[in-house]
Amino acid sequence: MTRYPRAAIILVGLAGATVAGIGISSLRGILAPTLLTLVLTICAAPVRAWLPARGVPRGIATPAIVLVVFGVLAAFVYAIVIALIQFVAMLPTYSDQFTQIGESIARWLGSVGIDQAQIQTIVAGVDPRNIVATVAGALGGVADLTGALVIVLTMMILMAADSAYARVIFGQLGEVNPDFIAAITQYTSNVRRYMVVTTLLGIVQGTLNTIALAFLGVPSALLWGMLSFLCSFIPNVGYFIALVPPLFFGFLVGGWSTAIAVLVVYAVINAVVQSIVQPRVVGQAVSLSQTVTLFSVLFWAVIIGPIGAILAIPLTLLAKAVLMDADPRARCWQPAVGPTVETRALLSAEVAQERANRQAARTATEPAPPPLKG
Repeated sequence: MTRYPRAAIILVGLAGATVAGIGISSLRGILAPTLLTLVLTICAAPVRAWLPARGVPRGIATPAIVLVVFGVLAAFVYAIVIALIQFVAMLPTYSDQFTQIGESIARWLGSVGIDQAQIQTIVAGVDPRNIVATVAGALGGVADLTGALVIVLTMMILMAADSAYARVIFGQLGEVNPDFIAAITQYTSNVRRYMVVTTLLGIVQGTLNTIALAFLGVPSALLWGMLSFLCSFIPNVGYFIALVPPLFFGFLVGGWSTAIAVLVVYAVINAVVQSIVQPRVVGQAVSLSQTVTLFSVLFWAVIIGPIGAILAIPLTLLAKAVLMDADPRARCWQPAVGPTVETRALLSAEVAQERANRQAARTATEPAPPPLKG
């Protein structure tokens, strides 16, 4: 049997992945809402199964769950649109502050030797009219947004109907490829736990941020609270994305004191919710390293847009389940993607051994106690 060089296999794999990524990106208009629908359907599956078990007819339970999930999603999306419209209407009232900030930036750039033409280009970005144009361009895609919601609703209805056969289909496929079914079953459980926990904690985080910003007098507090909720699904960088707008407008309305207060509030809430509570509740559902997590956010954002950044963890876990967890030959690479239970146990054992060795070395170097005088 001919064995190809490892370098050739790696290059062919990278080339295939690149072609696949370009192809997926060209279909982002339909793939993004479809993947979002898939994750929503997975999250709603237990409720859809729980209602018929309590006597609710399946013909009523499934449409009810679909309409509730879609209604919440559509209401949230259009609440953001309305908040953005109010934000655009509010911006011109801060034109004087923007002018002062632009002049301050121009003076500082001039003092460090930046060319005047470059200064004008940079300062032009501070003009509220440019910000309005950018936001208006985003709002110009409302028709596309509505089309995406139609796709989500249609796909959700169809996926909910097809899911009635999921158990039978999994049973048939399990006889042929039990490893694949085990990996997909574990994936659905993990992604459901991650998404539900992140959603609940994101609601808490967004609510607390909204209340704090309203108390501090930061304009468009509700918009920044909803942005905080969305960014709670974006690991590592979501916090900074959600922080910048309220920090900037807090500085506009209250100076450095308000800006520092916003920074402290966001830091405390983020530290408690995302760094302490979420890891304890999610547990081993997301066994991805921090490096892989950040790369997945950047990768999926490039491939399918903003929804890709929000769904980065579920999509990466799906790719891991299909390409690695479902293949016994590839499972040896699981520790490279993220710390497994075994990896964590080995690290804990090594740390304990190093601590014991240091203690033993310290005991050996301590001088012996003087003999007691008789």
